[in-house]
Amino acid sequence: MDRAEKRELVTGLNDAFSNAGSVVVAHYAGITVAQMNDLRVKMRQAGGTVKVAKNRLAKIALQGTESESIIELFQGQTLVAYSEDPIAAPKVASDFAKTNDKLVILGGAMGKTTLNADGVKALAALPSLNELRARLVGMIATPATRIAQVVNAPAASVARVIGAYARKDEAA
Repeated sequence: MDRAEKRELVTGLNDAFSNAGSVVVAHYAGITVAQMNDLRVKMRQAGGTVKVAKNRLAKIALQGTESESIIELFQGQTLVAYSEDPIAAPKVASDFAKTNDKLVILGGAMGKTTLNADGVKALAALPSLNELRARLVGMIATPATRIAQVVNAPAASVARVIGAYARKDEAA
């Protein structure tokens, strides 16, 4: 890489770290290209990104961002996963680490909060923003359907009584 490419990479990473809801740092030694592509695809589907950058450049990119406290995690072969949704990157990285022991989560950051590996896994256990929205809509919709059933119940009872009288008159 020449200086211009490095400068462009650092600027792009700095923007990504500044806008990220969460950042996960992991070791990836021993992961095959196919496995790395699989991780990238899963992360992209969840709305996140996986980058492998030189540690020195990643440390420079972290300077001036809220995630600056995780600079010490960049040692050895590291990758960075980040997403705007605070749950997406930790969830995908943790799920991938469960099936592939060569991906070792070192830690991460969520805003100004520094997370260790257990913190990232705990964050991954939380429901995503879309799951929370679905639960909220379900909770709101349930009382509405019950109210509709209660309101319609007297009318249905009246209809059944009238129907019973009609059948009784027909039989007589």
